[in-house]
Amino acid sequence: MPTHRAPLDPVPLAPVPLAPVRRALPLVALLVVLAAVGTAPPAQAAGVPPDTRPTAVVALGDSAASGEGSGGYEPGTRGEGGNWCHRSPAAYVHRIASAEVAVNLACSGAGAEHVAFGPAVHHTEGSQAQRLVETARRHRVRVVTLQVGANDEPDLSGVAVACIRAFLDLGQPGCRTSVGPTWAGRLAAVAPRIEAAARDVRTAMDRAGYRPADYALVLLSYAAPGSEAMPVWHAVRGCPYSRPDAAWARTVAFPQLAATIGAAAERAGARFLDLSRLAEGREACTGPLRDEWQRRLTVDPRSLVQGALDTAGRHLFQESFHPTAAAHIAIGGCLREFLGDTARRAVCVPGRDGGAHPEVTA
Repeated sequence: MPTHRAPLDPVPLAPVPLAPVRRALPLVALLVVLAAVGTAPPAQAAGVPPDTRPTAVVALGDSAASGEGSGGYEPGTRGEGGNWCHRSPAAYVHRIASAEVAVNLACSGAGAEHVAFGPAVHHTEGSQAQRLVETARRHRVRVVTLQVGANDEPDLSGVAVACIRAFLDLGQPGCRTSVGPTWAGRLAAVAPRIEAAARDVRTAMDRAGYRPADYALVLLSYAAPGSEAMPVWHAVRGCPYSRPDAAWARTVAFPQLAATIGAAAERAGARFLDLSRLAEGREACTGPLRDEWQRRLTVDPRSLVQGALDTAGRHLFQESFHPTAAAHIAIGGCLREFLGDTARRAVCVPGRDGGAHPEVTA
């Protein structure tokens, strides 16, 4: 027969603290929501689609930025239709490697007015600042470089001709004598032009919807092309100017121009990279051609000073005394390092590794 067991007395259960759990749930949910918001990209959190435009670095300015002297100029800038901007794929804007796209708006021979807003046209092209607006709308611009001023009052090409003329004609004073006394005045005149161009670059970025904190604006100076450290027969090697004139240009003219550009950059709220010492030890006619970072004179110097060059010769002269492709690699590397730092000013100096690196200046 089955055994009957007495039913067990029910075990009293402890009351479940429901109230505390109900109070904790909203807090947990709130923490989860806050965590999700904190990790979501701001644009997505605001309901704005992500910006899929490619990042870009943009160069504005004259021949030093266009890549004049580096060769291999882009189609459409080699004289077609009157466009002699000579933009080279070897230009430093393509060597910075800090963005997905490199855009070169610089044009050989351009002055500050050709960068700024306005009606000025150079080699068939209008305002570089206006084209920057369009470029900045198509891309997410991270860096804008500006190298301008050499073709304004300093007239570096004219100074080069004066130095060559003095060397060929012993009755002419050296360019340090003929140009030197006017140099300070030339720099004083160009300073506001450079600053105005830099401010128009800022305005262009404003019009494209950028804030100053969204990108870096860097002004660059110019590399001294020659040096007094030239061997005998330097004239026939492509450097027909005297050692004293070369020393004046290297130690006075280019450093003072750099100081002028640096001061304009500071007033415009931009950063500044001094290139005046870039080619130190690698100037034109100071060593083996393959090691030099500056082009030598590319035309007959007598035809140049006599004004007897034809159109082709004048455009060949454009390439003279400009940074080589190797120099542009060095500039690009120096710029990349400079952009990776927070310093407002630096000078590019050649290093033992074959490149150039920024040294922070006050």
